[in-house]
Amino acid sequence: MDADAVRERARDLPTEPGVYQFRAGETTLYVGKALDLRDRVRSYADPRSGRIRGMVERADRIEFAVTDTETQALLLEANLIKRLRPRYNVRLKDDKSYPLVAFSDHEVPRIEVTRDPEAGAVAYGPFTDVGRVETVVKAVREVYGLRGCSDHKYEGRDRPCLDYEMGICSAPCTGEISPADYAEDVAAARRFFEGETGVLADPLRRRMEAAAEANEFERAANLRDRLEAVEAFHGEGGEAVSDRSDDRTVDVLAAAVEGDAARVARLHSERGQLVDRSRHRLDAAAVGDAGGGTEDGADANTPAAVLAAFLAQYYAEREFPDAVLLAERPADRDVVDWLEGEGVAVRVPGAGREAKLVELALKNARKRGGRDDPVGALGERLGIARPERIEGFDVSHAQGTAVVGSDVCFVDGSAETADYRRKKLTDRNDDYANMRELVRWRAERAVEDRDDRPDPDLLLIDGGEGQLGAARDALAETGWDAPVVALAKSEELVVTPTGTQRWPDDAPELHLLQRVRDEAHRFAVSYHQTVRDEVATVLDDVPGVGPETRRRLLRRFGSVENVRDASRADLTDVDGVGDATADTIRERL
Repeated sequence: MDADAVRERARDLPTEPGVYQFRAGETTLYVGKALDLRDRVRSYADPRSGRIRGMVERADRIEFAVTDTETQALLLEANLIKRLRPRYNVRLKDDKSYPLVAFSDHEVPRIEVTRDPEAGAVAYGPFTDVGRVETVVKAVREVYGLRGCSDHKYEGRDRPCLDYEMGICSAPCTGEISPADYAEDVAAARRFFEGETGVLADPLRRRMEAAAEANEFERAANLRDRLEAVEAFHGEGGEAVSDRSDDRTVDVLAAAVEGDAARVARLHSERGQLVDRSRHRLDAAAVGDAGGGTEDGADANTPAAVLAAFLAQYYAEREFPDAVLLAERPADRDVVDWLEGEGVAVRVPGAGREAKLVELALKNARKRGGRDDPVGALGERLGIARPERIEGFDVSHAQGTAVVGSDVCFVDGSAETADYRRKKLTDRNDDYANMRELVRWRAERAVEDRDDRPDPDLLLIDGGEGQLGAARDALAETGWDAPVVALAKSEELVVTPTGTQRWPDDAPELHLLQRVRDEAHRFAVSYHQTVRDEVATVLDDVPGVGPETRRRLLRRFGSVENVRDASRADLTDVDGVGDATADTIRERL
């Protein structure tokens, strides 16, 4: 739709509250709410950003629904966004900073640290210290030999993998341990996560003492560190996460308010086990109207008001749990009456396991600011919204050959490996052109709705001003509107579209960028080595071509394809390639 079409459509809309949708065919591109539908839709004739301008241009019609009040419009908008997941809306995002430990639903279960357990898995957590969780899982694998590999790698093996040689897997894949014995080890490991610390601490202590007696002091120290992590593990709320006697579904909610920002942490328990958690943001300045109002005299910028607003919006189109545990009583009694009328038990526990769950939820809600929240600090430093989803880009090649690019993803400061992508690029020794091609590939996929991942809140380029300029060129060419910065390796300078900045070496936001940059570099180099090895294998199979000759050929011609297409005369111009070798190369390739 162009500006005239938008204005014409706006003239037909009522001046009442409601919700509008920009649609393209059967797809909803954007859902919005308005106190005055006509006035709000008319504003899209002059969009404020390139992203919204692109959305308007893609739309072929605007649909609307009238509501009695602005509050009803808000709730209807939230429900439509939940159901339709329009691409151009900002949606509530789960906080991915708290890991779970999961045992897969498999005849021979694997153990893993994850933020998204697969269907059927038994999960424990959430836990607030990812480093401690990883240390404990390593200890579990060393003591009980549980596998950590994917089902794909597990199936069809005829010999144990390196994990077996390292002593951290008992190799059930090849029958090195019987299914019954492996099941006993899994049961023991699960008892630890259900609160029985001794099943893991006692074997570790015995191994530590034996290593010390054998003068293996380095191993003893490593075991001591693991033992300390194991013994401290349940101190962060883990003792509260399990109760087999509880067969209810329970949501545990706590809110925190900082200025105009409010967060609600939700823990979800089924049959006594915490199986899910999320963290949500609200506009604290408006929550007093978001859930039907607050009681007389209540301050809208309080956790009690935030909880009242959240309860109304969150459960507007969700299945009710059996119980909701709250850190404090919601400010709006009508919300509580509504939930209780639906059969939900609502209470503020004062002691016991339920109180510990509420305490853990409150800790999650408050986890923000300074070093506890490098993502928030990064957004403030760059002057953008909190960049929960960051994608990092890097290019790797060997003098213009085997050129590849990486696109890694971090969600709320943690690597989201399922959203990593990689791409073979045109062979050329031009870092700027390579980066432009890589970012353009990502941008085109986003603009054309061919990428199944959400749009990032920030792009991070591995490089300096040149690489950043190439990335910005790609964004401009495709019309993809995304904030982008670069991080130069040599001096760790942050390069932005407005200039170069040197941040303090101990700044948590700098450390976050470094982690993303380093992971993009690692992923690119790893893929480059794979592609290079594939190339090397083809040439190495040619009699008379050794490593040095192979390097000369690739330096001269740039790729195996170019070597294959080279004339006999061109091949013999390369040192070490005689007539017979040239003939063999052309015959084999």
